[in-house]
Amino acid sequence: MLRISARAVTLLPVAGFLLLASNAESQTLQKRPLGTPAPISAPEKSAVPPKLAVPVLAVGTTMQVEVTQHYPMKAGETIQAHLLHPIYAGGKLVVPQNTPVQGRVIALKPDEKARWHARVWGDFTPFHTAEIQFDELMLPSGPMSFTTKEMATGAPVLRLAAGPATKQSRISRAWTQAKARVHDQIAFFTAPGRGDRLKQMLYSQLPYHPERIPEHTAWSFELAQPLTLPVPPPDLAQQLDPPLSAPGKPEIWSVHALLMNGVSSATAKPGDPVRAVVVEPVYDKNKQLVVPEDSILVGKVTLAKAARSLDRNGKLRFTFQQIRFPAGMTTTTPNRAVEGNLAGATGASAQSLSLDAEGTISPRNQSSVLAPILLSMMAGRALDQDNMMLHTGVASNGFGFIGRFVGMASGNYNVAAGIGFYAAGVSVCQNFLHRGADVIFPKDTRVDIETAPLRAPVLKPEGQ
Repeated sequence: MLRISARAVTLLPVAGFLLLASNAESQTLQKRPLGTPAPISAPEKSAVPPKLAVPVLAVGTTMQVEVTQHYPMKAGETIQAHLLHPIYAGGKLVVPQNTPVQGRVIALKPDEKARWHARVWGDFTPFHTAEIQFDELMLPSGPMSFTTKEMATGAPVLRLAAGPATKQSRISRAWTQAKARVHDQIAFFTAPGRGDRLKQMLYSQLPYHPERIPEHTAWSFELAQPLTLPVPPPDLAQQLDPPLSAPGKPEIWSVHALLMNGVSSATAKPGDPVRAVVVEPVYDKNKQLVVPEDSILVGKVTLAKAARSLDRNGKLRFTFQQIRFPAGMTTTTPNRAVEGNLAGATGASAQSLSLDAEGTISPRNQSSVLAPILLSMMAGRALDQDNMMLHTGVASNGFGFIGRFVGMASGNYNVAAGIGFYAAGVSVCQNFLHRGADVIFPKDTRVDIETAPLRAPVLKPEGQ
């Protein structure tokens, strides 16, 4: 039997410890086999802003443009205009205001009303109305061609703004209107552009003069095909409407819309429906969407008086009581009650209209008492027998230069007085005896509606 000494037993743990240490060192110094390198973590990707949706203007989108200079009235003339109002798509501004638009004169239509009115005063110019075909939108990225449903016929642009809410008596209103007419007559000689106005007044005395498309003529037309626009810059696409109300005052929303049906004081009756489509989104003071574009304003005519004889003009008033939100908005009530009053309008009209604080539209009274009186006094100068050349020239005011030339060349006081009294009679008919003017708002007239905030949650498109 093997005997182990006590000293050997004591050295056994030390030997075991040295053996384990030797194995561990040998394993550490061994060369590792080549293997697949550990994957290197990819750098974190930088945040990429989401791509903006490509804006598309739908068929029927209305554009209103205006020229800022005079153009000759001839077919083929190139017309440079600019947008009167911005265009929105999907709640974003895609075409800013004053964007240039190009077109050309396609045809000239006879203007019978202007012709007959001019012939009464001895002007035989064959007046026309220019039909314009706009077909190019001048964007910063380049021109964009488009097609319209029909050619547009222009008229001087009309802008209405409600006056202060003050009550005036009939005498006070008449006095205010008289002062306004005097102010307009003074401005004819003092306002900028008086040289051009005097030249046109001289032209009106000629039997024939050149025609032109005057500055501030406006056209309204609709797209016949969808128009795909380039993606607008982020700073343009993120513009929001600023709040209308001043600090410390109740919040008021201004809704910009286009009339979907024409309204006229000659044919409308109280209670007739009026609808308008919202063309610009409305945001509250917190920059939250509250009225999206393509919403429908529903209202009715509250006052309609047709024009009558003896120069009594028509009157028109309409209000909106409901707003219908477009499909795709997260709201449980698609129809909301509102109280919207007309606060302004922009359209094409050859007459001057006024808008009071209650929203009543009526033509401005252009009648003048002084014109017939002055013409009658000047016609009576022919009865003086002392200076035939001077008095016949002063008296014969009808038919412009033709009437004056005939009155002076005839050497007959009766002929000169007859021409002068003819002019006085025409002035009396035009100022007092003819039928007054009606208020006519054609389709696509732009209106500004003021309304208080709706008692409804903020609107958001579905899926957001």
